[in-house]
Amino acid sequence: MANFHFIAVGGAVMHQLAILLKKQGNHVTGSDDVIFDPAKTNLQQHSILPQEIGWNPALIHKNLDAIILGMHARMDNPELLRAQELNIPIYSFPEFIFKQSQNKKRVVVGGSHGKTTTTAMIIHALTVAGKKFDYLVGSKLDGLDNMVDVHPENDLIIIEGDEYLSSPLDLRSKFLHYHPHIAILTGIAWDHINVFPTYESYLDTFREFVKSIDDVLIFNVEDEEVKQLVGDTPAKCIKQPYKTLEFNILNGIASVLYQDKTYPMKIFGRHNFSNMSSAMSVCKELGVSEDSFLTAMQSFGGTAKRLEKIWKDDAKNISIYRDFAHAPSKVKATVQAVREQFPKEKIVALFEIHTYSSMQDNFLSEYKNSLDGCDAAAVYLDEESLRIKHKEKIPADRIFADFNFKNLGVFYEPTQIKDFLYEQYAPNSVFLLMSSGHLGGLNFVKLFSEMA
Repeated sequence: MANFHFIAVGGAVMHQLAILLKKQGNHVTGSDDVIFDPAKTNLQQHSILPQEIGWNPALIHKNLDAIILGMHARMDNPELLRAQELNIPIYSFPEFIFKQSQNKKRVVVGGSHGKTTTTAMIIHALTVAGKKFDYLVGSKLDGLDNMVDVHPENDLIIIEGDEYLSSPLDLRSKFLHYHPHIAILTGIAWDHINVFPTYESYLDTFREFVKSIDDVLIFNVEDEEVKQLVGDTPAKCIKQPYKTLEFNILNGIASVLYQDKTYPMKIFGRHNFSNMSSAMSVCKELGVSEDSFLTAMQSFGGTAKRLEKIWKDDAKNISIYRDFAHAPSKVKATVQAVREQFPKEKIVALFEIHTYSSMQDNFLSEYKNSLDGCDAAAVYLDEESLRIKHKEKIPADRIFADFNFKNLGVFYEPTQIKDFLYEQYAPNSVFLLMSSGHLGGLNFVKLFSEMA
């Protein structure tokens, strides 16, 4: 049994790793200056939730075997300073995951978008095939207890590789720690402007990722940025291109067409069938045939907040989908997928400006025309989010100009969202909610049920 302490334990993956280590028989403690659900409830259920919110240097003692340090902590964190005084080993979670998996075959899914869905597809197909493996994924998946699972007896791990920074002590991208044997590069579109202030600096971290791959890089040849970067970057691995799988939509069902066979799917969207193509290539490298993979994909229902249907009124043909889309490329791909799937329905989109990048003056214009394909659209900006990120309120006329969508609604209060949805509510409509935040904390299922 080892003793671990998590600084910033409330993070999505951080708290899941803490729970895993506790389940494996270790002694685990943690701290944070704010912890929201579901992390709060999950930690409480496993007796890891700190008794008091805040930082407490008294929790740091010489009997600790390691500190797991989250990106949310600052360099002057009193617990971190105490750990450094005591020379306790300190790891970011990607460092720790690599330490636990350095003798395993590592598959890493990288890219600006599609990482979670692609990782989930690989996990689903391998599970159906009966293979044993470890994993790290950025969203809770149906059928899995945790977002991370690592066991000494497994010799394979599937990792969602994030390009965001590792910790306050380590300003490298998380995916640079993993040194994959097999990797995917789904696409490149400028994101995380707070830590990659120029597009060139953002490209640099992907160049380093390509150089770190040992055996095979499976890359999206349809993405011009990926194609150029992979072509120009020297690497020791084999570079294997992939393209979007052929598909059609018939009577509202999207099907993959492959080698004279048709595979009806639960999910839809061109970007998802691009992700599926890369996942199929990985699974083939791991011994799963294309037919076995695509058959398994027929039971794949997607991941939480990735084009997830949360409500449907069959009588009036009204649906609500929610999506984690926040970066411009993700918003555009999600809107296009919904329009392609529902060519005759009225598409109503609600997008929340939530991330630090999207609030930047020199980045907001990247959203230009991203809502094209919608019949009506609105943008919501939460003033509490602005306060937390120390940002000034973005004027409505600036948002109008940057998004370039006719009659765009711009809202700062949840009541305005309600009024907009009531106004747009009509039969044969699809409502698309896009946010990495909370959209005013509204219960949309309840709201639409009351309107029905």
